[in-house]
Amino acid sequence: MNIRGSICALVTPFSPDGALDLAAFGRLLDFQIAGGTQAVVVAGSTGEAHMLEHTEYDQLLSFAVEHVAGRIPVIAGTGEAGTAKTVAATRRARERGADAALVVAPYYVRPTQEGLRRHFTEVAEHGGLPILLYNVPSRTGCDIAPETTAVLRDHPAIIGIKEARGDAERIGRSAELVRSDFVYLSGDDGSAAQAMLAGAAGTVSVVANLVPRAFRALCDAATAGDRAAALHCHAALDPLVQALNCAPNPIAVKAGLPDLGLGSAMPRLPLVELEHGPAREQLRKALATLASLADAA
Repeated sequence: MNIRGSICALVTPFSPDGALDLAAFGRLLDFQIAGGTQAVVVAGSTGEAHMLEHTEYDQLLSFAVEHVAGRIPVIAGTGEAGTAKTVAATRRARERGADAALVVAPYYVRPTQEGLRRHFTEVAEHGGLPILLYNVPSRTGCDIAPETTAVLRDHPAIIGIKEARGDAERIGRSAELVRSDFVYLSGDDGSAAQAMLAGAAGTVSVVANLVPRAFRALCDAATAGDRAAALHCHAALDPLVQALNCAPNPIAVKAGLPDLGLGSAMPRLPLVELEHGPAREQLRKALATLASLADAA
């Protein structure tokens, strides 16, 4: 399973009446593939997985698998707070043709490291898909320690980790876990260049929803070890990354969709649309600057 490089954590577009907008989702998938995205995550946290009904999840994932048609890997978000639920969700993703599962650490319940080890082992044993661990303590309330990851990577069905902690200490320790059969992926756009230069095989990105070509350029430079080019790409992308920090994900990134013809800016409650004002103007300005840089190149 070659999951590396520029990986987009896709948003889920909704129509003005709140239903899935599969036409817009198809355009988003085409935009990603044309822009060089090397894999996509469907129904992760950026895709508002916890706001989707089971039937909607199935419909969204089946649509993505059919639309992508094997051109790039399709990774399904399957993490739940409970182990049995996560196993069941991973099996459903397998049945709908996903290539792998992105399994977030159980949220809210705050398991111990032993609980995390047993949770991920159960999913790996019984879910039926290769799995990527997903560590995002700011959202889940627990942290998969590198020592726990080092044990879990020995399971043949556990193929890597998306590590969303972007501090230098965790980047360094995550890079030490890399093996030929286990990848480290950054899950933080702001520190993606640093992580890939340190040894991450790629990045699962939010900003790539809006600028897939620019993010692919960053990933290519950083994974090739071209520090100067990677830092140049990072500097160009940073204003947009900072603009997206104005509201909880995916509120801000969805605000960028309408100008690109990729759907409405509406998330589902309890998330609300980004207000028109300075934050939205900063987002537009950053996108316009990146577009002008692309035109000049």
